[in-house]
Amino acid sequence: MSQLFVATDTVLDRILDRKVEELAQRRADVPEAEMRARAENATYAPRDMLAALQGDTVSLIAEVKRASPSKGTLTRDFAPVLTAATYAHNGAAAISVLTDEDFFQGRLDYLTAIRRAVAVPLLRKDFVIDPYQVCEGRAAGADAILLIVAALADGQLADLYALTAQLGMTALVEVHQEWEMERALRLGADLIGINNRDLKTFDVDLATTGRLAGMAAGEAILVAESGIHSASDARAMGRLGASAILVGESLMKAADLVALTRELSSQPRGAYDQD
Repeated sequence: MSQLFVATDTVLDRILDRKVEELAQRRADVPEAEMRARAENATYAPRDMLAALQGDTVSLIAEVKRASPSKGTLTRDFAPVLTAATYAHNGAAAISVLTDEDFFQGRLDYLTAIRRAVAVPLLRKDFVIDPYQVCEGRAAGADAILLIVAALADGQLADLYALTAQLGMTALVEVHQEWEMERALRLGADLIGINNRDLKTFDVDLATTGRLAGMAAGEAILVAESGIHSASDARAMGRLGASAILVGESLMKAADLVALTRELSSQPRGAYDQD
């Protein structure tokens, strides 16, 4: 496929370049028509991600994540199914599963294995640039697909969003800048993730959620992503208007996973407050 994003030399660009290569290999292994058929004929009924994120507390999307480009390996004793089950049994409303292999040491088959072990919705967390990956996610057991606005041209974003819905899944549309939020709102996204991490540099600033949340107040369910390590961080995101938080690194490195999962999943949410 042609590369529609701007090729510079950021971390995000290097990941996207690798995705193009990876997709060519995946298509050689399983042709596109066959993957589409697998998605359309998947026997599981998608779980409702939007419904899962409703409630009086800030909903926790807990992430199964072995490594990252910025932090390296997060845990030596990586047990994705056990970790996911621990999340689900201790208050997580949904689970994010990293499936990128080269940069995050994830695997697509983690989705399938985790789906058998938990009853909460699953998000395929990857750098999705092609309909093939949406179909892969549906076939593997995903209930939701991450779409990163910074990685996609308008036409790509609209097509991937439509396909995600057509296959019965929810799109989590991720933004980091004001212009990205504007694009997500024009798209009509009903679930928007505000990433406090700049994917071009991997720097984190929790003020990003405060800067962008007001733009979408009342327009979409908001998920605050990255840099959330404590109950106070979760409460702060709730006060800024986030209905949910997506947490990976701090959970994967936690000395007491049960305690931190319970703590992060029990914080009150509040109305938007730009102060």
